Amino acid sequence: MKIPKHLNLLFSGIIVIIAGIVYGGHPTFVMPKLLGFQVVDLELKNMLRALMGIYIGVGVYWLLGAFKTKFWYGATVCNVLFMGGISFGRIVSTIFDGVSPLFTPALILELLFFAWGLYNLKKYKE
Repeated sequence: MKIPKHLNLLFSGIIVIIAGIVYGGHPTFVMPKLLGFQVVDLELKNMLRALMGIYIGVGVYWLLGAFKTKFWYGATVCNVLFMGGISFGRIVSTIFDGVSPLFTPALILELLFFAWGLYNLKKYKE
């Protein structure tokens, strides 16, 4: 069975947009329930909402790449850099801070999307 090359961008775009909304949509409600810390400071709220904006913007770009051929290559490079970078950060945290039961599944998914993107870039050269 042949997997369409745009599926990587479609899945990761949807997941990252949802994650962004979770992080920044209502941080004073979500963060204590999800991650166990209070979001009181204006600066932390601002940072989480900025993170939401980054995630939504990048996710929309990946969705554009999934549906518009002319954006596929750039969106896939962006996806590989994002997934590789976030995986690297989580691996560093795992080494120095310990294993996170909540974020280990995310790390596995990010590594899979990273590898899938690299595979697609190699297979579907421009």
